[in-house]
Amino acid sequence: MNNDMQSPQVTPPQLQIVAHNVRSILNVGAIFRTADAVGVGKVWLTGFTPGPDVHPERIAKTALGAESAVPWERVGRLEDCVGELRRQGMQIVALERCEGAIDYRSFYPARSIVLVVGNEVDGLPVTSHNLFDAVVAIPMRGMKESLNVAVALGVAVYEMTRNWK
Repeated sequence: MNNDMQSPQVTPPQLQIVAHNVRSILNVGAIFRTADAVGVGKVWLTGFTPGPDVHPERIAKTALGAESAVPWERVGRLEDCVGELRRQGMQIVALERCEGAIDYRSFYPARSIVLVVGNEVDGLPVTSHNLFDAVVAIPMRGMKESLNVAVALGVAVYEMTRNWK
């Protein structure tokens, strides 16, 4: 056996998050905290989503320092952000309850992914659905149609990345 040969380095898949038109600063802080916990590569803020650049002390209230630990960037338009990430080779996945969405537990990322979440009340604009490579949803068993956006993100990212090293 030749000890000079090293096994090739395998780059693990990467996860990034886009938060589009999320209204609540508390939800944004919770998204940063979850992003840090799961090892997200970057958080993108699009639309009117508030961020550490606008209300640092209010984001810090729920992010508890994660807003400083996780790289983030603001891009005005969702289309511009998703387009750039697609050019980088990322698979664009929306977390949204809509017709045609697949159960998030049945989704197996083919490569590094960007998970896109939307507004607490309206979700992601229907006109944006053509931007996504896949749409996943969390099945609801109760009378409510959805979870809080930050809670849903936490559930989804842990399931989607549980087999990643």
